[in-house]
This record gives sequence, C-alpha cells and structure tokens, in this order.
Amino acid sequence: MSIQSIYLQSALQRLETHRQLGVKTIERLSTAQLHWQPDGEPNSIALIIQHLHGNMLSRWTDFLTTDGEKSNRNRDLEFEENNIAAEQLLQLWNSGWDCMMKAIGSLQETDLDRTVFIRNEPHIVIDAINRQMAHVPYHVGQIVYIGKMILKDQWQSLSIPKGGSAAYNKDKMGNK
Repeated sequence: MSIQSIYLQSALQRLETHRQLGVKTIERLSTAQLHWQPDGEPNSIALIIQHLHGNMLSRWTDFLTTDGEKSNRNRDLEFEENNIAAEQLLQLWNSGWDCMMKAIGSLQETDLDRTVFIRNEPHIVIDAINRQMAHVPYHVGQIVYIGKMILKDQWQSLSIPKGGSAAYNKDKMGNK
C-alpha cells in the first residue's frame, strides 16, 4: 500500500471519528439545548453545525475543479440563529459530512499533489485536506464542550471517562 493511499484512509478515519463525536453529542440534546448560547458572543451548537455545513459544502462540492469558497455561500448567514429543529440540524450535519467524505473518498493517489483553490489561494490537495482536518475538529471540540456544559452531571463520556484510564488500559492491553 502506498503512502498516498495510507494518508487518504487515515484522513477519512480521523474525520469519521470526529463526525461520530459530533453525532453522539447532538443526539443527546434537545432543540432548545442545541440553540443555547453561553453568555457573551459564543456560538450555539446549532450555529456551529450551520457553519460546518456551509463550509463543507463550499469546500468539497466540485473540489478539484472550482474554488472552495463558492459564490453562492453566505458565510455570515451561517452564524444567524433561525431555530432549526434538532432533526433538521442533524440532517445539515450529515449532508455536510457526506459531501466532504465522498469528495475525499473519491480522490486518487495522483490527485494529492494537484493544486486547488480556497478563496483564490492555491493549496495542494494534501494541504486542503489538512486544513479541513484542523478546522473541523476545532469546531467538534466546541460542540462537545458545549454539550458537556449543558448536560453537566448527566454527561456521559465519549471517550475514556475521568478516572477510567487504568481500567481502559487494562482492558486494551491486558496485564502488560
């Protein structure tokens, strides 16, 4: 297996992990909770979902042939509350992810050193993927953190719970 193939598989696997962290958080919350905003100017989970949806569709639709900032995208509208129901937010989440994962999954090894543009700035395909792999987890982390703030003591860990490392390691590694 070539390093290019390994890279593409790794990128898809890492992104899918973050997709599932978001899904597991979104599914635990009501519509009202998804629209809750901490004091100040932070975004609600709903706004983050709207933003990621717009970003993913813009970046990954016709990825190799058009600029990643599509003329029909209105980024500012992504940050305006519009009381979208939880089910619809999950649909937005999934349609953005489906677009991105399909585009990355369709790439060939020979595509990785091609040049694509994002806001008229040239990127090799690997860098465009890396850019997304930095951007998306940043926002997924926000979603999970806000979910934890909302659910407080009702939160169930999405990974190794606090104080659970030894038991997790024992389960995974035995008595090594």
